[in-house]
Amino acid sequence: MNKWLLLGVAIALEVVGTLSLRAMEGFAHPWWLLPVVIGYVGAFYLVAKVLATGMAVGVVYGIWAASGVALTAVFGAIIFGDPLTWVIGLGILLIIGGVLLVELGSQRAERERHRTGEPRAALSTPGGE
Repeated sequence: MNKWLLLGVAIALEVVGTLSLRAMEGFAHPWWLLPVVIGYVGAFYLVAKVLATGMAVGVVYGIWAASGVALTAVFGAIIFGDPLTWVIGLGILLIIGGVLLVELGSQRAERERHRTGEPRAALSTPGGE
């Protein structure tokens, strides 16, 4: 499956999980725990699958986290009447800009790595094993 589609579904699941936490109202409505658990477990599973495709962890996490923050703020305002001021909007724009910069930097580094033939850094364990 396409890594971008997997990341999009992971973002959607994380947003559903977070909004469901809000809907629980401190366990006043415990049946919301099911979408919380499904949302977060599913989101982490799909993020791990996306990382397994070779996407840079900073890019994956940046897009996932930033999109989750932005979408949760917007849907929180729509569904729960949470505040969505111009300052919050500016913060969301800054988050989006930061994620775009991380993605552009990652693409540039990847092109340079391919150009020079430098291998991707491997994980090392303590003791060099």
